[in-house]
Amino acid sequence: MTVTWEELGWERVAEGVGRCRLPGWDCTAGLVLGAGTALMVDAGSSLAEGARLRMEAQALADRRVTHLALTHPHFDHVFGAAAFAGANLYAAVGTEAVFAYDHEALRLDAVRNGLPAPEAEEAADALPLPRHLVSGEWTLDLGDGRQALLANVGPGHTAHDLAVLVPGDPEVVFCGDLVEESGDPQAGPDAVPSRWPAALDRLLALGGERARYVPGHGAVVDAAFVRAQRDTLAARFGVS
Repeated sequence: MTVTWEELGWERVAEGVGRCRLPGWDCTAGLVLGAGTALMVDAGSSLAEGARLRMEAQALADRRVTHLALTHPHFDHVFGAAAFAGANLYAAVGTEAVFAYDHEALRLDAVRNGLPAPEAEEAADALPLPRHLVSGEWTLDLGDGRQALLANVGPGHTAHDLAVLVPGDPEVVFCGDLVEESGDPQAGPDAVPSRWPAALDRLLALGGERARYVPGHGAVVDAAFVRAQRDTLAARFGVS
């Protein structure tokens, strides 16, 4: 590794696992280092942000990003995806339909939330379709004993929520926007509120009590935080 996590403003979450909080929407992007491989979790909110993440990941890994996993199809997490040309692209099944048929809605949402219109149009037009669609669980072999488990745990925050579990001590779970720490979880028109608490139950079953849970927005949290947010959402939406 030619630079440290801290030198690039990244947070080391576990051995070979880090994340950064991007400006603007405080989105998380994650990075898992393997043997000759590098898995990026989410891609930022624009092509420029994706390019920044790609360059920083390459500096940290001393290799190109080989795998990209998208936690859910919202612009602030996916609009940088085209910057990772050549990476194997993974997403929850159904994400490909959103990208193919609803990219105009993604563009409009980005503009409404403050992304400059030319950047939103450029990113929407370039958005690649994920080739690897996860309907249950998918284990990635990243080499030298390093694995990452992609799990379709939704619906919840959207109809297509993907979590990434990185085994280790501690285990790390990238939650996407199923969990938010810096504000209340956002339930937009594509949320499935009645299923959201169950999605968080699946996250907790994946990671367990000692895992570190990385939210889509905000600081890393523990299982107790996820459980409390699960109970708050269940009360908010009137489900058990």
